[in-house]
Amino acid sequence: MDIKKSLAAQAYTQTRSAAASEPPPNSVEEGAARFLGSFAETLTRGEETARAAMTGGADPHALVEALASSQTAVETVVTVRDRVVEAYQEILRMPV
Repeated sequence: MDIKKSLAAQAYTQTRSAAASEPPPNSVEEGAARFLGSFAETLTRGEETARAAMTGGADPHALVEALASSQTAVETVVTVRDRVVEAYQEILRMPV
């Protein structure tokens, strides 16, 4: 469990340092596009590492790291989706 937490922290740090080098988004749409692009890139890297591990081209540590990063990315997207749905439902409950 501690390895999973440290890998998640490492992935978060890498993501934050990469995001810090980029200028802030000018709009919500641009921010969402960057977020989804980063998510897709993380999943693609995880799939490539998994394929390489199956053919013997990647070490097990790289595979575990890629899988942990992919899992963190998916959990983040699910959390964001849940928050958006909650906000939408709250708007629907507002009296007109």
